[in-house]
Amino acid sequence: MAKAIMIQGTASNAGKSLLAAGLCRIFKQDGYRVAPFKSQNMALNSAITPDGLEMGRAQVVQAEAAGVAPDARMNPILLKPTSNVGSQVIVNGVPRGTMPAGEYFHYRKTLIPEVMAAYESLSADYDIIVIEGAGSPAEINLRQDDIVNMGMAKRAKAPVLLCGDIDRGGVFASLYGTVKLLEPDEQELIRGLIINKFRGDVDILRPGLGQLEELTGKPVLGVVPMMDVDVDDEDSLSSRLGNTGKVGLVDIAVVRLPRLSNFTDFNPLERMEAVTLRYVTSPRELGHPDLVVLPGTKNTMDDLRWLRQTGMEAAILKHAAAGGAVAGICGGYQMLGQTVSDPDGVEGGGTLAGLGLLPAHTVFQGEKTRTRVTGAFRAPEGIFGAMAGVPFEGYEIHMGRTESAAAPLADFTTQTGERRTDGLSAGNVWGCYVHGIFDKAGAAEALVNALLAAKGLEPGAAAVDWQDYAQGQYDKLAAGLRESLDMARIYRILNGEE
Repeated sequence: MAKAIMIQGTASNAGKSLLAAGLCRIFKQDGYRVAPFKSQNMALNSAITPDGLEMGRAQVVQAEAAGVAPDARMNPILLKPTSNVGSQVIVNGVPRGTMPAGEYFHYRKTLIPEVMAAYESLSADYDIIVIEGAGSPAEINLRQDDIVNMGMAKRAKAPVLLCGDIDRGGVFASLYGTVKLLEPDEQELIRGLIINKFRGDVDILRPGLGQLEELTGKPVLGVVPMMDVDVDDEDSLSSRLGNTGKVGLVDIAVVRLPRLSNFTDFNPLERMEAVTLRYVTSPRELGHPDLVVLPGTKNTMDDLRWLRQTGMEAAILKHAAAGGAVAGICGGYQMLGQTVSDPDGVEGGGTLAGLGLLPAHTVFQGEKTRTRVTGAFRAPEGIFGAMAGVPFEGYEIHMGRTESAAAPLADFTTQTGERRTDGLSAGNVWGCYVHGIFDKAGAAEALVNALLAAKGLEPGAAAVDWQDYAQGQYDKLAAGLRESLDMARIYRILNGEE
């Protein structure tokens, strides 16, 4: 069985996912077979494994850092919020249904055997398991039947490294308070503290580090600086969703829907020098971009209502009527059609009119489509005509089925070898179900060069292959952690030597 080490945090967005990814990379570089594990993840960013199962995007990233294929065992429970009080519950990569928070709180105890079966199976295949917690272990109202923080650490017999985010302030109080709110046996599991996202001179911090060690009885294993690494993010707490200030020749506005999912689809575009990528929530912020993108969402119908209530629908229709370019991915594609219907109550029931920019009708069904795909654009219309024949790769995760009599946007092959078509194009508007469609450099370049040509500019934009780029970023992350963490001591903790 594998040795285990666990990263917990004083709060959400303390940097647990990034630290876990970095440790996965370090252990891989040092010659170990390593895998990530997070028993329960709540996030709208997910991906599809090679065998067609769904798991959290953060664990996919960690698997990539570890140099192994994503595996649903690495994230046996994924919660995808569908409303403020309910989530779709995905167990071992397959949806179990949608539950209100109170119902899931009681149901989760029944999932412990499945969580441990996934962990033990994974542990048998690897040398080291890097476990990530969720939120904070000091959420004492959730301590009973915990399956993701100290409860998981006890079951896996994993030493815990507790990290705190100094950038948000109050890191000494949050680390001390977290330790002291835990039961004595839980405090014993914490073998060290990590201060994350530091800016400034560490020497100024050292007196506080010493006092923190005295107060908690735990060693500080390192101060990790705010690192300039470009790794896919966990969820919509991401700093990517703010204004980066970068100005490019092409302005792309992604609508920041309330239940935005898989915004990582647009990270490759953000990295292109020719592109300004903005996330917008109002007509005023929208302005006059070269392309408006409606992204994925966990609740198409609710977010379609939000578009209407905020005036964003009217602004997008005005943009399209003036010849402006619009694209939709997954839920955004569904919104661009004529109608969205939910006869089985998958998203609350009823029928809504879509934006009417594509000749399609979507009907929600209980069965979720989950597959990786490889394909090419067929013959997009309007300014996107130059994208014809451009290949892409990606994956589908959606509940609805979209029907149209019009010619499809793309042809592709699923991971099971099934040949299918997907998406639509009408004028300067197109949409499809494929997430990750810009990860291959050619697809991103074709899109941006079409937008440049439409402005009368020379189409010479260059993109990177996102997977190749990501591998370099994982190496950069590992190098930064080696410099800032006491890895010799972390290895001793891992080996049970202290």
